[in-house]
Amino acid sequence: MATQLKNLSDFSDTEVPSAAPYRYGIVTAEWNTQITNALFEGAYQSLINHGALADNIFPYAVPGSYELISGADLLLRNIVNLDAVICLGCVIQGETRHFDFICNAVANGLSNVSIKHNKPVIFGVLTVDNLQQAIDRSGGKHGNKGDEAAVTAIKMADMAASFRNLI
Repeated sequence: MATQLKNLSDFSDTEVPSAAPYRYGIVTAEWNTQITNALFEGAYQSLINHGALADNIFPYAVPGSYELISGADLLLRNIVNLDAVICLGCVIQGETRHFDFICNAVANGLSNVSIKHNKPVIFGVLTVDNLQQAIDRSGGKHGNKGDEAAVTAIKMADMAASFRNLI
């Protein structure tokens, strides 16, 4: 498997624009907090490291990954001039099909929120088979998906701004 030995959060060969001009929401699921707190720290620190101002980062917690959908929608409706929303969660495969329903609903729901508001809504939700895979992707040997989500938010906010500047 390609990811077995790779840190997926290595952006050394990628140019990341400055995060300074933009405002970000971060919605984090409280379910699986060991993992989601690590994802949040990765995302927040990545935004700061790329120049975002702490006053331009709006963090909110929601009960679980399914609630990321309404959390992102609420942020975009109530916080003025957000440029992107990062959604962080973790769904671990269990013995029932609940995993499939939640993962599909969250992916589709976040896509719909992004389209509805015409803003980047970033899918930073781990969908893993077990706790170890979640640990590996939330600051472990495969990097931190929160960091990846923040870089994606920066790039998408910058892309949207570049189109506004063409008008």
